[in-house]
Amino acid sequence: MHNPASQLQPASPAVPPAVSARGLGLTFETNDGPVQALADVDLTINKGEFVSFIGPSGCGKTTFLRVIADLEQPTQGAISVNGMSPQQARERRAYGYVFQAAALYPWRTIENNVALPLEIMGFSAADKRARIARTLDLVNLTGFKKKFPWQLSGGMQQRASIARALSFDADLLLMDEPFGALDEIVRDHLNQQLLELWERTSKTICFVTHSIPEAVYLSTRIVVMSPRPGRVTDVIESDLPRDRPLDIRETPAFLAIAARVRDGLRAGHSYDE
Repeated sequence: MHNPASQLQPASPAVPPAVSARGLGLTFETNDGPVQALADVDLTINKGEFVSFIGPSGCGKTTFLRVIADLEQPTQGAISVNGMSPQQARERRAYGYVFQAAALYPWRTIENNVALPLEIMGFSAADKRARIARTLDLVNLTGFKKKFPWQLSGGMQQRASIARALSFDADLLLMDEPFGALDEIVRDHLNQQLLELWERTSKTICFVTHSIPEAVYLSTRIVVMSPRPGRVTDVIESDLPRDRPLDIRETPAFLAIAARVRDGLRAGHSYDE
């Protein structure tokens, strides 16, 4: 029988976006005068998306990631992370950050590097062991937990860095050109592994890159940014399937998205002074 009372149940609260920026700007004060790094950035990133940021050096890609992470404070506009201020998100460990270099402590084993944020956050010994095992398995490093960073290749070190960022189970993963220093073969392999990891974990990923093929291969959306001051000149939706073998990069659909990214980068240079 139909229950009229069911119509009176409150609706579920809307899930806030992973990142929401409105009119965001950031100006650095330097000895040579003010430098505007970001200007009028309007962008919404929903939970579960894989969004890449691409643009020339100095366009504010990394600065925007650092604003999300509360490592830089905007001077104009507003930004929220999971419905909170960046400071609240940082205090609640709402994100993990993977830097350009793996930044592992050479005197710590891989498992102890992964354990570092867990130690800082006060997890129990049993919980630490379980989380280390789970995240090393996610990045295919289970057999290397007793190794030291200098015993691993560059690609394996970056996978350990990703494991560390995943260890406390943050919803949002910020990745600042993590594969830029690796050779093309290793980079391709890690791109595939990152897509598989994203599929398994349903994390939201913000990924900075200088590579058009990498941005198109990985992303649900590509954010194209202009030279300083960094503005969003285009946001390109990808209709590629979630299952993406490497040879998808040779398909007409992939090449069409890459061409639009390239056009967006060219158009963005109209902001050059």
